[in-house]
Amino acid sequence: MSVPVAPGRLPFLGHTLPMLHKRFEFTANLRRQGDLVEVDLGPMRTLFVTSPQLMHQVLVTDAPKFSKGRMFDKFRPFIGNGLAMSNGPFHLRQRRMMQPAFHRDRIAGYAEIMARATRELMDQWRPGEVRRVEADMQGLAVTIVGESLFSTEIGKRAIDEARRSIFVIIKNGIVRALSPGFVEKLPIPANREFDAAIARMRAIVEEVIASWRADETDQGDLLSMLMLARDSETGEPMTDQQVFDEVITLLSAGIETTALALAWIFHEIAANQEIERRVLAEIDEVLAGRPVTFDDVPKLTYVGRVANEVLRKYPLWLLMRRVAEEVELGGVRVFPGTELIISPHAMHHNPEHFPDPDRFDPDRWTPDRARQLPKGAFVPFGGGIHQCIGNHFALTEIVIAVATICTRYRLVPVQPVRTKFTNAVYPVDLRMKAVPR
Repeated sequence: MSVPVAPGRLPFLGHTLPMLHKRFEFTANLRRQGDLVEVDLGPMRTLFVTSPQLMHQVLVTDAPKFSKGRMFDKFRPFIGNGLAMSNGPFHLRQRRMMQPAFHRDRIAGYAEIMARATRELMDQWRPGEVRRVEADMQGLAVTIVGESLFSTEIGKRAIDEARRSIFVIIKNGIVRALSPGFVEKLPIPANREFDAAIARMRAIVEEVIASWRADETDQGDLLSMLMLARDSETGEPMTDQQVFDEVITLLSAGIETTALALAWIFHEIAANQEIERRVLAEIDEVLAGRPVTFDDVPKLTYVGRVANEVLRKYPLWLLMRRVAEEVELGGVRVFPGTELIISPHAMHHNPEHFPDPDRFDPDRWTPDRARQLPKGAFVPFGGGIHQCIGNHFALTEIVIAVATICTRYRLVPVQPVRTKFTNAVYPVDLRMKAVPR
C-alpha cells in the first residue's frame, strides 16, 4: 500500500516551510490525506500519524518497536539522555529507579510545596493590580518544580537559573529540532541564547550535585531520591551524569506543560462566565474557605475537567518516534530507521472525536463522554512505556494552583491575548486584573 504525500512539498526544503509557517493548520489537515501521510523535513522522509488507532499502536501496543526519533536526537547532546530522551533497556532501568519519587505519597508531600508557592505568589499581588499572568504562571511552575528538586541553599541558585534559562532552552530547542543541521551552527541570536542558557544550567546543576556528594544527606527532595536510588536488579546507583540528565529533563518537561496550562485556564475561565461560576462554586463548596490539600484534589471534579480541557486544547504540537524493528501501520509495512511524526495537537483537534474542537468545553470530560473516546485520541502526556512520569504531579499542581488562586481572586482580562507558536501555543502579554473575591 502506498502512502500519500502531504501537499506543499518544496525542492530541498520538503515540507519544512509550510510546517513552520502554517503549523497547526498544516498538521490538522493531514488527516484528510489518510491515516499515514508522508511529510518531508528537508531531505528526510517522515511518516505522519493521523488516526488515534495508529497513535495508540505507536505509543502503547507496539511501543517496544519504536525509539525516540530525530527531534530527540537533536536535543540529546544538550540536555542529555534523561527519561524523556532515552530508549530501550536503559530507559526502563531509569524509569524503574525514578518511579518511587512519583508515587502517591510523595506527590502528597509535593502538594504542600504547590499550595505554599501559590500562596506566596498571591502575596505579591495587590487588589486591582494588573498582572502578566503567563509570566506569573511560568515563575510559579519553576518554583514548584525547583523546590521539589532542590531544598538546599545552593539549590535556590539553581532555581533562580532555571527561571532565567529554562524557557530559552524550551522555545529555541524546537526550532533546532525541526531545522536542517546547519541551522544550529549559524551565528544567530537564537543559537547564542540557546547555547548560553544550556551552559549556565549545566554549570549550576553540576555544582548542586557536587555539593550533595560532599554531604550525602537525604534532604527529602527529588534530587536526594535520584542520588540515593538503586537499580533493583543490580544495586547500582545513577552516575552523576545520569542524575544531571534527569534533573534537566525534569526541569524542562515539568515546567512548560503546567505553566501553559495554568495561564490558559485563567484565560478560558474568564472568557466564559458559566465555566467561571461552576469553578468558583465547586471550590467554595469543597474548601469552605480553608487552604486546599492533596486530599481535596479528587473532590474538585469540575476543576479537573477544566484542566483536562486545557490539556486537550493547548497540547504539544509534535513528537517523533523512530522505527526500531519492522512494523505494519495501517496496512503499510514500515522498515527500521523510518521516522514518524505524531501530533497531540492534531489528534486533540480532530472534530470526529472532539466536535467543535476550538470551543472550550470542560463537559467533554464527564465520565460518560470521556469513556467514548477511542484510545489514542487524548495523549497530553504521551502513553505506554514512555508516558510522562510526572503526569500525576502536573495534574495535582494545576488543580491545587487553580483552587488556591480562585479562593482569593478572580482574574479579569484587560486586553485581548496574543499568541506565539513554538512546539506549543504560548499566551503573550496575558494581562489580567486581580480582583479580590
